[in-house]
Amino acid sequence: MTALTTALAAPQVLERCRALVRPALEETVGRLHPWVGEMAGYAFGWCEAGGVPAAGSGGKGVRQALAVLGAEAAGAPGRAGVPAAVAVELVHTFSLLHDDIMDGDAARRGRPTVWKAYGTGPAVLAGDALFALAVETLAASPKGPEALRLLSAALGDLVRGQADDLLLAARPWTGPHRVRPGEYRATAEYKTGALLGCAAALGALLGGAPPAVVAALDRAGRHLGIAFQVVDDVLAIWGDPAVTGKPVHGDLRERKKTLPVLAALDGPSPAAGRLATLLESDADPAHMVTLIEEAGGRTAALAEARRHLAAVQTALAGVPLEPAPERELRSLLDFLVRRDL
Repeated sequence: MTALTTALAAPQVLERCRALVRPALEETVGRLHPWVGEMAGYAFGWCEAGGVPAAGSGGKGVRQALAVLGAEAAGAPGRAGVPAAVAVELVHTFSLLHDDIMDGDAARRGRPTVWKAYGTGPAVLAGDALFALAVETLAASPKGPEALRLLSAALGDLVRGQADDLLLAARPWTGPHRVRPGEYRATAEYKTGALLGCAAALGALLGGAPPAVVAALDRAGRHLGIAFQVVDDVLAIWGDPAVTGKPVHGDLRERKKTLPVLAALDGPSPAAGRLATLLESDADPAHMVTLIEEAGGRTAALAEARRHLAAVQTALAGVPLEPAPERELRSLLDFLVRRDL
């Protein structure tokens, strides 16, 4: 499949899966207390604060698509994966509500975050409600106990990844206690990859796939999560803000421990020492970009993303999947990792 074909196919796959999942997701959120449901709708991008309908699309729906394609790859119709798609989307949104509070982020997708729009307490309540709905949705689905075990394992990893992320932020840039690239990879797998893997695996499970296929899709999603996070890190430094929607050098300004920076500091280049000095000062991030590249941070990060993308393809190649959904799945995964690079 050519890069052009991939670029054209993946957005269509996302749109098809969103259209399949949206009615069930709206019906599920509609069971919430009206005020809590409004906050959930705001988080999904369906309405503005106060309940006025919004014009936005509400995000790509990556996890929804993975669940639907997981079911289809197992030979079932896409609707078999809809409960998985709804549950994982609820959990993902719940995690974003709480992440934004923990990180103090005031904006998401160009709008105030839920805690800024409604208050911290209400945002926590809305997140808790979404989590409860996710559990209820899977419990009522076919293979409910197995599905809940998969979700519980992913949630455990998600919490572990978030805890590590908070702890890594306080670690020094240099010395024996500095953050190593390997620690970053583990955190990215837990914080991002676990739920992506869970989405595809849950869809396959509800689609009747055997355990080997469920495990392979979970593994593929975890590798995708690492690659996806690495690409986000690269785009945060070298991407076009008009495309990424993020402020120029925002991660560097906040001194986030992203892979390009960690890889640059971990290398032997003299630029690494100069970079560390700037990171420990109040220097403008623009002065750091050249040093990161000179120390090999960009090259190392892109190589890491490619390694994990190759691991995704290996995981998918190791099990029997329905050909057409497999092609859509591969095109989607490739599109997500290679975007704008």
